[in-house]
Amino acid sequence: MKRVLVTGGAGFIGSNFVHYLLREKNDIEILVNLDALTYAGNLENLTAIEADERYCFVKGDIRDKELVENLFSEYCFDTVVHFAAESHVDRSIEEPELFLTTNIVGTQTLLETAKRHWKIRPEDKYSREYRGGVKYLQVSTDEVYGALGATGMFTETTPLSPNSPYSASKASADLVVRAYHETYGMPVNITRCSNNYGPYQFPEKLIPLMIHNASNDKALPVYGDGMQIRDWLHVSDHCAAIATVIEKGKVGEVYNIGGNNEKANIDIVRLILSELGKPESLITYVKDRPGHDRRYAIDNTKITTELGWKPQYTFEQGIAETIVWYQEHQDWLERITSGAYVNYYKKMYGDG
Repeated sequence: MKRVLVTGGAGFIGSNFVHYLLREKNDIEILVNLDALTYAGNLENLTAIEADERYCFVKGDIRDKELVENLFSEYCFDTVVHFAAESHVDRSIEEPELFLTTNIVGTQTLLETAKRHWKIRPEDKYSREYRGGVKYLQVSTDEVYGALGATGMFTETTPLSPNSPYSASKASADLVVRAYHETYGMPVNITRCSNNYGPYQFPEKLIPLMIHNASNDKALPVYGDGMQIRDWLHVSDHCAAIATVIEKGKVGEVYNIGGNNEKANIDIVRLILSELGKPESLITYVKDRPGHDRRYAIDNTKITTELGWKPQYTFEQGIAETIVWYQEHQDWLERITSGAYVNYYKKMYGDG
């Protein structure tokens, strides 16, 4: 039976992964969700599983060494899945220091604590023996690779070349994880995914923002000419891929996770308008952001051939389901955009 620590499990991908594990896996003894509940963390994403006896929520910061130590001592985790990160590129341009401390220092705090608890002889700095069945999984992003030209794809051996404070902080964290494997023999994997979409995504991101604005006949802001190209991965496929890497991934390896769905931003915006029956006159082109990467494309050959995972969603199927989800959860969207969701923690857990 697995004892799992999920960090950032109240965010978009993290909350979907918590739902996925508790729904799909029957070997979960305890799942602790550690989340600081910053702007994108929302416990309302998890109301359906609050009563599950296997689930426990802890509000806290991954940089808090004492808290992380206490959680490892109490729950004896054998698996860490690390989502917690400041993750929005625009915000990283405004507040780079926050991204660097959370994404790098927070990662090292988790690694060091896990190493100390998982090593058979933690006092021996030369020992590389660990308890059986333990693994640390770092959830990263394809943005660490930088930008591509009109052709080519990112592979796991593509040199890291981040272009924003966000992607630089994630690349740095990835290298710290790699160092803990190379130096201490720690059992780790790193996954790097393409752009995710699906339920519970914070509405500052492209797809939920466009669905929300179009539904309310508001302007749809599009950076530059809208021809930035991304590979799109449904969050359910991402969750299944992460679970596959935990179970089957070769220790020390990196796995790219992509959806095989390259789309230009403007084409996605037009598709959403078409699905909602709204006019393209709602599109408003705005000044491009600094350092905006032109194209990402991810090669997922390694995970599909070596571990047997492949995406189940086509983009057309996934975007149709996503639009329906947001239309059916207008109250969730309104509470997010109004800021009312921040009161949910106080209601459920008090002010602590």
